[in-house]
Order: sequence, then C-alpha cells, then structure tokens
Amino acid sequence: MAKYLDPKADVTFKKVFGEHKNLVISLLNALLPLEDGKEVESIEYLPSELVPRTPTSKNTIVDVRCEETGGRKFIVEMQMNWTADFRERVLFNASKAYVRQLDKSEKYNLLQPVYALNFVNKVFEPGLEGYYHYYRMVHAQDSGKVLEGLHLVFVELPKFKAKNLTEKKMQVLWLRFLTEIDENAKSAPAELLEKPQTNQALEILEESAYSEAEMLDYDRYWDQVRRDKALMDDLDETHAKLDAAVEQLRQSARQMKADGMDMETIVKYTGLSAAEIASLLSRSQS
Repeated sequence: MAKYLDPKADVTFKKVFGEHKNLVISLLNALLPLEDGKEVESIEYLPSELVPRTPTSKNTIVDVRCEETGGRKFIVEMQMNWTADFRERVLFNASKAYVRQLDKSEKYNLLQPVYALNFVNKVFEPGLEGYYHYYRMVHAQDSGKVLEGLHLVFVELPKFKAKNLTEKKMQVLWLRFLTEIDENAKSAPAELLEKPQTNQALEILEESAYSEAEMLDYDRYWDQVRRDKALMDDLDETHAKLDAAVEQLRQSARQMKADGMDMETIVKYTGLSAAEIASLLSRSQS
C-alpha cells in the first residue's frame, strides 16, 4: 500500500504542479473562470519570486508561476496560514506581473491577462457561503462592464465538501486531492485513482519517490507552518486582550462622565486624551 505525503507542502506542491506541465494545466482549467474555448493548452514555467519575509509568513507560501504560449500569465499559490494582508499581497504580485509585460516601446493593447489562483488552508470569509471567491474589476452599477487584466481566485480549502461529483468534475477531484491526501490517508479515493491526471499526481506524492534531503525539506516546511501558526495565535490573543482593555477604558470614561466627573479628572484616571473621550461620548449618544 502506497504511503502518501501531503500535497500542500512546498516540496510536494512544486513537484506535482511545478514540474509537470500537464498537471498544472489541468488544475488551471479546472479552477480558473475561463470561457469555453479559452482553456489553457500549453505553458512554460517562469521563475518563482522570493516572497517578502514577514513574522507570520516566513517560508509557508508556495507558488508556481507559468505563462501560456499566447501570453496569459498564471500564478498558483498555496497559503497555509491566513494573514490580514494576504489579499493585498496577491493583488500586488498579480499587478506586478501585469505591468512587467511591457517596456516603454510597447503598446498597452499587447497586455495579456494575469490569473492568480490561491489555495488557502484556512477559512477567511466565514460570512460568505461557498469556498470559491473570484475577484475582478467590474463597473459598480453594471457588472457586465469589465476591465480585463487581473483575475484573482481564492479557494478556502476547509470549506470544500465533495457533494456532487458530476458538477465541475475535475475541480472536485483536484480539491479532493488537496484536502483528502496526506500522511494519514490509508488509501486514495477510487475517483482519484481512476482519473489519469490525479492518478499521476498521487504517484508523485508517494513517499518512496522522495530523497532524504527532500524529506528533510518537507519536515522543515511543516515545522515552519506550526511555528507561524503559533505566532499568529499569540498575536491574535494579544490583540484580543488589548481590545478588551481599551473597551474597559472606554466604559470607565463613559461612567465617570455620567457620574459628573470633569474632563481633566477622566483624562487623569483613564489615560485617554480629551479628544478620545469626547469622541467616545459622542458615539455613545448617537
């Protein structure tokens, strides 16, 4: 029985989708909002850019970059830990890939679209139904009027549940591959084994195919993911405590004012400025 590794890690994700053009083409066609007749047929890999290091995402963002023969650019990323600035970073990188297509001597009509496909292993839109989020530039009053250029797709992996295997079949199979296969998988689902693309990807994930050095990289990646998650959890807890402390100060200021204390005394005991206290009081009355 084959023992699989988790496809979301750096070494595995890049081995599957960064070294096998047919597999990343299948992934792009399955997950991107491409019109009929405009599916990706051939690509060339581009060098992956170094992601700026921050305390909460040092080495846990995995990306594969490629370009279609016709010029369209594709950025595929796996993000294990959601951060507040991730969407902006995706927009920045996609915009950078878009403007780099031209130099001063070329025309704007030669620009080709850039598609950013982002898998996130955390729920970041709890108020929205569905796991698939597609962003593009549309007219505020008429969504039929679109500025082509940037297409941003975010997939919340924890929200994905395979319900209807006949609808968008390859999308379902690739998402099952990313969410159901890891070191604890005792066997691969029959549907993944039956499809040539996902069956090939499963073979690439077999632990026996990895060298000792690759396994060390694999383990180091998950250690970094765990450290980053712990750091983010600590930051979230600190922010929550600070918010609670600030709210307590606000409540105290309101109560002091209600009890008839003058502004100078309230400032002295709360540490808030007179302007902050005035703002709090005006909001409490509105």
